[in-house]
Amino acid sequence: VQLVESGGGLVQAGKSLRLSCKATGFLIDDYDIGWFRQAPGKEREGVSCISSSDGTPYYGDSVKGRFTISRDHVKSTTYMQMDNLQPEDTAVYYCAAWIRGAWCLSPDLADSRAQGTQVTVSS
Repeated sequence: VQLVESGGGLVQAGKSLRLSCKATGFLIDDYDIGWFRQAPGKEREGVSCISSSDGTPYYGDSVKGRFTISRDHVKSTTYMQMDNLQPEDTAVYYCAAWIRGAWCLSPDLADSRAQGTQVTVSS
């Protein structure tokens, strides 16, 4: 599966951004889609993902209640709405795909990832 993401940018704390990720390729509905992020000097962190089988969303503890993930199967596009952004959310965000059954909040288990997009939140 190939992934192309868009969105990201520079915003002030408390503002919102939306990331999009379009998937192409064979059997894309067999993959859970989501994002992980990596800030300078920090390890990669699973942010959010959504199940391909039943649409169940999963969130990392640091973004619960602020980020919302959704998936449009017709457009093969997954969205992540990020509200109330904080400076600690500053990172490169990578859209990624996990084969169904893999734990999709684990960056190490991703089968494919997009190029990454920078999100910077100023205080």
